Amino acid sequence: MRILRASDYRRMPWKNGGGETREVLVSPAGAPLNEIDWRISLATIATDGPFSTFEGIERTLSVIQGAGIRLMVDNEPPKLLLDSSDPCTFAGEPTTSATLVDGTIVDLNVMTRRDAFQHSVRRLSCTGQRRLEVSASTTIVFCQRGEVQLASERLGPEDCAVFDDDTGSIDLNATEPSELIVIELSSHR
Repeated sequence: MRILRASDYRRMPWKNGGGETREVLVSPAGAPLNEIDWRISLATIATDGPFSTFEGIERTLSVIQGAGIRLMVDNEPPKLLLDSSDPCTFAGEPTTSATLVDGTIVDLNVMTRRDAFQHSVRRLSCTGQRRLEVSASTTIVFCQRGEVQLASERLGPEDCAVFDDDTGSIDLNATEPSELIVIELSSHR
């Protein structure tokens, strides 16, 4: 298990230059955006506008702070995403944009290269002790809010724990009601 702290995430501009992202984790390490197998990042969206396009990439977006956004992907009806909504998965190629519901939001973005990896993202409410069953090659437990203990490590807001090549179970102990996002990444190779 590796612990990644919110204060250590690398800051970088969006691909389209419209804002800033904090890169939580990328594979391979240090890969430029056009060469990633997968990437997890946090983005602050302060204005309505277009999303960057990513050829060959599957994306999942989860709002973690703020009133929410309306996500428009291609010609589909807008999807309202709140900080309690199920994560929203969409292809990286279509024209995509968002309008803010009421002010700035922060989202958690998971991207995988379709021909190499697949991912699943789910929200998990946790109070007290809970066992999480996992079967992916890499599992990330991201703390949206609250505080959770994993073995001898504590996760606070926007911290995460990374489990590589672990299958089985992860024991969680929320010291207060907590909201987590569980990301599972599996290789096609």
